[in-house]
Amino acid sequence: MERLGIGIIGCGNISSAYLKAMASFSILDIRGIADLNSSLAKQRAAEFNLKARDVADLLADPSIELIVNLTVPKAHVTVAMQALEAGKHTYSEKPLATDFADGRKLVATAREKGLRIGAAPDTFLGGSHQTARAIVDAGVLGTPVGGTAAFMCPGHERWHPNPHFYYEVGGGPMLDMGPYYITDLVNLFGPVAKVAGFATAARKERTITSAARNGERLPVHVPTHVAGVMAFENGAVVQIGMSFDVAGHKHVPLELYGTEGTLIVPDPNHFGGQIELLKKGGAFEPVATTDPYADGNYRSLGVADMAHAIRSGRPHRASGDLALHVLEVMEAFGKAAETGTTIIITTKIERPAPLSVSLVDGHIGR
Repeated sequence: MERLGIGIIGCGNISSAYLKAMASFSILDIRGIADLNSSLAKQRAAEFNLKARDVADLLADPSIELIVNLTVPKAHVTVAMQALEAGKHTYSEKPLATDFADGRKLVATAREKGLRIGAAPDTFLGGSHQTARAIVDAGVLGTPVGGTAAFMCPGHERWHPNPHFYYEVGGGPMLDMGPYYITDLVNLFGPVAKVAGFATAARKERTITSAARNGERLPVHVPTHVAGVMAFENGAVVQIGMSFDVAGHKHVPLELYGTEGTLIVPDPNHFGGQIELLKKGGAFEPVATTDPYADGNYRSLGVADMAHAIRSGRPHRASGDLALHVLEVMEAFGKAAETGTTIIITTKIERPAPLSVSLVDGHIGR
């Protein structure tokens, strides 16, 4: 299959993981990387034996068909729009946008231009999450009942070298970590129908404790503890908690309940991890993962799947429509908290197709 020309915009903290993983996928032909900070782009280029280029140069290159947008969240829409205007498909790091209205405009623009949008997270394509999907699809849990989703920590300023954006508008635990959990839940249970929720901020300032900027104070402009409930179209009701204010907890990342069993799904920020299944009347037992992409950090798997989809004309799995649905759900928690009402989700999507065939050797999946 013909390789797809890739341009990367954004050379920050997450770019290293993408560039390492992209080496696993022969269909991805990286033609250059760019960043507004040219010295950072040159540093990444030297590290991965690539060419550092200007953003305008990447967008004007006819050999580049897909722009991978790894900028900070507040720049996602601007950069993606530039890519679309240049006639390029685009794949963004999560979230698709920092508000639903902008995300909807982005998806509509791509549709008008006959171009594709993809977006992280793609961890739901990992082997453990696809194995969990197969268990659900086989009816092992019986009728879906509900579940829990939990990410709670003291805050990313503990480790991130430049954590300001986590506490600016467009940041916070829901927009930062929610995409992993909600996307995987949509993969497992299908689309969300409505949302209720509450949101608080325990502190107006945070103190950075990561080495580079230890002791600096950060103003907080967003809720840092969000709790709510999602009612899915399949009837399941899932409780969710996303927080940068919790010292520690013992919740598992994802737990799904059905009339006939309970499924523990590993951390959706990773591609692998141990699945556990309890069948009614029994005890929790480990489930082996046989699907590919469970043994490492394959961040860019969604890009590779999108590249194969472009070449073969099928839908890609980590799609703009999926990311827009998840964005609407995340924004709905804030609206529910502000209004004290249940928010109806307007976007209607289908679950992405299961990923059952390895992309590394050139197969394109089902």
